[in-house]
Amino acid sequence: MGVTIGNITVGEKLPQFELPNQNGENVSLDSLKGQKFILFFYPKDDSPGCTKEACSVRDNYRKISKAGYKVFGVSPDTPKKHLKFIDKYEFQYDLLSDIDKEVLTAFGLWGPKQFMGREIIGVYRTTLLVDEDGIVEEIISKVKTKIHGEQILELASK
Repeated sequence: MGVTIGNITVGEKLPQFELPNQNGENVSLDSLKGQKFILFFYPKDDSPGCTKEACSVRDNYRKISKAGYKVFGVSPDTPKKHLKFIDKYEFQYDLLSDIDKEVLTAFGLWGPKQFMGREIIGVYRTTLLVDEDGIVEEIISKVKTKIHGEQILELASK
């Protein structure tokens, strides 16, 4: 049994999910079968930390792709907001919308956390590397927003 974060465990199959991307096209575990992929969960489009994180992934995207992974950001923002975020920062990857927080909740990545000294309810910033069979290979729970692309690349290149 591997490392567990929320309801996700390294070495186990990722729970089923289906979310719309910025264009309203659904992406699901089934649609990604046979493809290695990364899901990075973040709180909010265009906020300072999330922008640094998403831009770091953008800056390392080519190398991550070369390692064989598709990349998806996931947040509770709407597809329309995602589209603006993508256009503003020229992301090469899709952003998925979990407006109702169903996937975040099912994965155990939504709940109480500390933010600026007080407790809030929100997204646990977490990244999952998943193999072609939907098995979780790695979990990054200590996301460093400024260098997150490098964090992903280090694991994707193993």
